[in-house]
Amino acid sequence: MRLYGGIEAGGTKFNCIVAAGPDQVIAETRVPTTTPEETLSRVTAWFQACQHPLAAVGIGSFGPVDPNPSSPTFGYITSTPKLSWQNTDLAGAVRRALNVPVAFDTDVNAAAFGEYCWGAARGLDTFLYITVGTGIGGGGMVAGRRLHGLLHPEMGHVRVPHDWQADPFPGVCPFHGDCIEGLASGPALQARWGQDPATLPPNHPAWELEARYLALALVNYVCVLSPQRIILGGGVMTNDFLFPRIRQEVQQLLNSYIVHPALLEQIDNYIVPPGLGERSGVLGAVALAQELVSAI
Repeated sequence: MRLYGGIEAGGTKFNCIVAAGPDQVIAETRVPTTTPEETLSRVTAWFQACQHPLAAVGIGSFGPVDPNPSSPTFGYITSTPKLSWQNTDLAGAVRRALNVPVAFDTDVNAAAFGEYCWGAARGLDTFLYITVGTGIGGGGMVAGRRLHGLLHPEMGHVRVPHDWQADPFPGVCPFHGDCIEGLASGPALQARWGQDPATLPPNHPAWELEARYLALALVNYVCVLSPQRIILGGGVMTNDFLFPRIRQEVQQLLNSYIVHPALLEQIDNYIVPPGLGERSGVLGAVALAQELVSAI
């Protein structure tokens, strides 16, 4: 059985796995995200201690990143708001420590690829995976190819209507203030309401506003990319009661302009949670590694 390493590099933790697929997981762990030196030392030491020969390692990382294999900074985390991680050679550090080929993409593109291979996007070729947690990000595939371009999508930084009278909160994004990440990420919820979002009850006004902002963003994505499905993951979306609220808001905002059963009577199957649960990103990283080896 050929084994692969997967790393989901997040702003608060690195999820690491050794696996052949979702049903063949050999080992996994979590490493807190501290400094690049400490975090990467602990991550690579864990893989070495597992003593399982790896065919390759896949990395899905928070960003922005450089995912272009022909670039001299391929595998780097670049202009991230986590200042100590700016210009970190993430893929290179893993490759040098473990001496294996390394595949690299954004954390959300990796999660999307995992869902495409084994989860809620099986059988689709054009879909989105959106994470709502420490940050907000989006990845996905169009015509069976992961979304790239100049670099990669930054769906968490689109601008949405902000009613300053109803919501005077300025947003937490250090680059844009009230982009969707600045208004609806976990840290935005914490800053706006002054408490851990996990402690907010389902009837708190925070969630009505949250559903509205997320629906505004999703409608933009629907109109621009026409995805066959939208998968919503991340820590904030573990609040299952958000899904029906978001679906209803999306339908109201679209106002029957786009006429398709998926957006009308089948919307429960259109805006959905990840099929792989919390493992979408790390298993997606394994899928990236598998893809890399098959191409060699």
